[in-house]
Amino acid sequence: MRLEVNGFNVVNIVLVTFITSLLLTYFVKKIAVHINAMDIPNERKIHKKPIPRLGGLAVFVAFLVGYMLYGDITTQMISVLIGGFIIILTGIVDDINSVPARYKFLCQTVAALIVVIYGKLYFNDLTILGFTLTFPTWVNMFLSVFFIVAIVNAINLIDGLDGLSSGISSIYFLTIAILGFTLNSLDGLDVILSLIMLGSTLGFLFHNFPPAKIFIGDTGSMFLGFMIAVIALLGYKVTTITSIVIPLIILFIPIFDTLLAIIRRMLKHESIGHPDKEHFHHQLLRMTSSPTKTVLLIYLINSIFSIISILYVLGDNIQAIGMYIIMMIFFLYLVLKTNILYEHKKVKPEREKNK
Repeated sequence: MRLEVNGFNVVNIVLVTFITSLLLTYFVKKIAVHINAMDIPNERKIHKKPIPRLGGLAVFVAFLVGYMLYGDITTQMISVLIGGFIIILTGIVDDINSVPARYKFLCQTVAALIVVIYGKLYFNDLTILGFTLTFPTWVNMFLSVFFIVAIVNAINLIDGLDGLSSGISSIYFLTIAILGFTLNSLDGLDVILSLIMLGSTLGFLFHNFPPAKIFIGDTGSMFLGFMIAVIALLGYKVTTITSIVIPLIILFIPIFDTLLAIIRRMLKHESIGHPDKEHFHHQLLRMTSSPTKTVLLIYLINSIFSIISILYVLGDNIQAIGMYIIMMIFFLYLVLKTNILYEHKKVKPEREKNK
């Protein structure tokens, strides 16, 4: 198996971006403290003391270094860089002084439009479980913008525990790289970007794994979501991703959590953007009572979904579907037993009833 992408050694790509991100994060921590980009504890937060955020800036700069060393200049890539810069700028402002959700959504949409219209990066058609759906170009472009914005917000919402968004993203980037090797599509832009992002994210994760010394912030979680969506769209162009099912399975946890958060808030007649402590990771945290165990458990679950995706691509659909059904039953059980969708009524003990 060839361990080179575009003539560059795979290990070198990951190692260089890893070291760059690892070292840059030390400087970003100092910058965050200096400009007061701090995450202050409150009733919704788990940490007990102010922690610097803005860690996504280190990931972004490491990504830029990796691209300058190993990437090619194309119109598509320029659109990704412009869109990524808009996402990062929005995140930096939000990490310093909170930005209203509608303005963040507007900036995310502008970034997505640049990638779709200027970079011409959008679905040509959608393949789902062997069925191909063909739409007019404008519909494909609309669906692609929606897809990018949705993934950006899904990764942003899952970022509620130390190392969670960066860990899930690392698993995604690694899975796409493995699929590239499996399908022998190593020269695709999606594979080299996955390797660059893998090193950049792992370097930051060294500082962010529980107990975190710095948070990735909206700067990083939105950028990770943006790059995940971009890499998924690029995968369609070079057949690394052969079906929309693949990125949806790999990202099942953040997508599952986002959908249930929307339904939960609608049932409570709250704004969709209303924050709470009923996300999937909060439910697991109540069960384990340990942030580290919770994060590792989510890594494990996410890795299983990645294996399902790889089996699906290899054509072993029976095993993939079987594993997927088992995981769906597990998540249905969680929905019924926890407060992730609605709050269960607490039954008072018999002694209290008799008082």
